[in-house]
Amino acid sequence: MDAGTTLRFLTAFFALTGKNKILTGTARMKQRPIAVLVNALQALGASIVYLEKEGFPPFEIKGLAGQKSNTVSLPGDVSSQYISALMMTAPLLPQGLTIRIEGTVGSRPYIDMTASLMETFGVRCDFDGQSIHIPSTPYRPSRLTVEADWSAASYWFAFTALAEEAELTLPHVSKQSLQGDRVIVEAMERLGVRAAFQNDTAVLSKQASEAYIEWDFRDCPDLAQTVLPVCAAKGIPGSFTGLESLRIKETDRIAALQTELRKAGAALEEEKKGHWKLTPASSVEFISVQTYHDHRMAMGFAPWATLTKLRVEDPEVVHKSYPGFWEDMRSVGFDVR
Repeated sequence: MDAGTTLRFLTAFFALTGKNKILTGTARMKQRPIAVLVNALQALGASIVYLEKEGFPPFEIKGLAGQKSNTVSLPGDVSSQYISALMMTAPLLPQGLTIRIEGTVGSRPYIDMTASLMETFGVRCDFDGQSIHIPSTPYRPSRLTVEADWSAASYWFAFTALAEEAELTLPHVSKQSLQGDRVIVEAMERLGVRAAFQNDTAVLSKQASEAYIEWDFRDCPDLAQTVLPVCAAKGIPGSFTGLESLRIKETDRIAALQTELRKAGAALEEEKKGHWKLTPASSVEFISVQTYHDHRMAMGFAPWATLTKLRVEDPEVVHKSYPGFWEDMRSVGFDVR
């Protein structure tokens, strides 16, 4: 597999339900750390053995030798997916589970969203900010409407921000969504996009941009590849924090952004630890963007096609999260070949 979310969720599910499985993935997936989650699962009683490099896929899950503990601790600033994986499987444990989060909690909206969905299916999650307690409880059936993906919607905010004129309608997006990437509305408001909501539909149009932006991506790291290229192309400098988790995504997204922005004369530099400065491009001309096997690199830079001819290497990477992306670009008038 090549999806970190899928690997992490299945690791917890198979381990805590006693399934015997070998989990592996693409070459890049084998470079993405899993030790934080595996250590927690082993502390709970799961038998997991690495088959190649310690701390990374592939690994073999050999079952659950009874629940050894009802409490685990893990850092909150690595990936909220580790926490969500443990949360969703916790009700299946005979003693339930308390998850203690050490340090700063990153991507908290995703933890809140996990808890909310679990409660929809009958499981109570008590979260006080640093500790989550989940009792042993059977899930119960419930009706659920799956929201549109705000991460995918973010790219259309970027197209609107960079276009000379625009009016785009995005259906099935909820203004009250728990998704962390819903904050693209506020970020892009500063970059020249007005979003008007009515009946779970957003109509995007142009407005004035601010001259400078500061933004903390701690709760929405996947938006960095949408926001930073827009800033660079619009000539808007900025200061950004909360990018740390980008190092362990599909690629090292900080290094990838630095390389591709540099092609257009923009610069992303770490002024001091955790604080990043963006110096925008003077102008955007033809650019060939490498995607680094990362769907968000392709879609994050695609809106530059409103300003110049653009070549995207390995365009098939969008199939991971938005397989109809290029066709949707064609539908609004782009010549995509």
